[in-house]
Amino acid sequence: MKIGIFGGTFNPPHAGHVRAAAECVWALGLDRLLVIPDAVPPHKMLADNSPDEKTRLRLCHIAFDGVKHARVSDMEIKRGGKSYTVETLRRVRRKYPGAKLFLLMGTDMALCFEEWREFREIITLATLVFFKRRDGEDEVLQEAVEKLTAQYGANVRTVEFDGVEASSTDVRALLPKRRGRELLTEDIYREIIRRRLYGARPDFDWLREKAYAMLEPKRVSHVAGCEEEAVRLARRWGADEEKAREAAILHDVTKKEKLDEQLRLCAKYGIILDEVERTESKLLHSKTGAGIAKYEFGCDDEVAGAIFWHTTGKEDMSLLEKVIYMADYIEPNRDFDGVEALRAAAYEDLDRALEMGFRMSIEDMESRDIVPHARTLGALAWIRKDNG
Repeated sequence: MKIGIFGGTFNPPHAGHVRAAAECVWALGLDRLLVIPDAVPPHKMLADNSPDEKTRLRLCHIAFDGVKHARVSDMEIKRGGKSYTVETLRRVRRKYPGAKLFLLMGTDMALCFEEWREFREIITLATLVFFKRRDGEDEVLQEAVEKLTAQYGANVRTVEFDGVEASSTDVRALLPKRRGRELLTEDIYREIIRRRLYGARPDFDWLREKAYAMLEPKRVSHVAGCEEEAVRLARRWGADEEKAREAAILHDVTKKEKLDEQLRLCAKYGIILDEVERTESKLLHSKTGAGIAKYEFGCDDEVAGAIFWHTTGKEDMSLLEKVIYMADYIEPNRDFDGVEALRAAAYEDLDRALEMGFRMSIEDMESRDIVPHARTLGALAWIRKDNG
């Protein structure tokens, strides 16, 4: 039996890790690949914004799920303390006494291998397998391999493939800048964004792609227009433009869902409804959309709140809530009596525009024999009082 051992911090596991694992399984003819995240790496400190070891373990399960013969092991995490490879190999050897072991490593590990604890014993326990992490490493890797072979009699293999030039350090630095998506598998990127690990913020193109897929095609132009308007309004009134963009992109993601699905989502996200809302799906999409934004896309409470109140409004609205409410109302695709006056007001006096918007919404509902929601009536009374 041929067993590969692939250890590391995997903080986070990126596309380069996954590609290397898959290529080594194929090139070495492995029957099993044990992916073993460290509890505490022995040669370096974990970055300050690193998730705990259980989260890194979960990320590994997601990342390597599609790699043939790969199994993620928690043996080092359960053991605790610093994770020394020699101890892990001893344990694997005891469990699989007749197996041939292959220890998978990148070029950087080849260069510091002699610094590892009891590295000579590691050489007796497993074949060392090195792969390039970046282009241009051929010469330095070859020198390291020749040294390990000549001086220590190590059994060494190299696996060549067109790798993904990535490091976990690079990924961690890029994620808060809404970059680095291409260095991660889709499932890992989504999980990192969902939990906002590493201070990650979503790539806007990715966010649009996911949001638009949840819409009826005819609604995409409205959402795009709302995003455009929200950013302009945020810039005009000093709100956070990036939060405005996130909220606008996601504000209608559940708009197409029927009442039964809206109620299911409300139950899932613990959203409390009044009697009017329980029977009117049009009032629910803002609330369920906020739930999706918060729990599936990791948006903060400020963004989720702006989505939650974009349909009815409410008393004591925040600046971002005002911006999203108004952007939804006056985005460039809207065409109704009074919209031009409302647009002009929105850039002259935002609160006066909100008062106009609440009043117009109430009058429209009353003209269609619809009882306005109490939240909208309260919002109008509040903004009138606030405006003196």
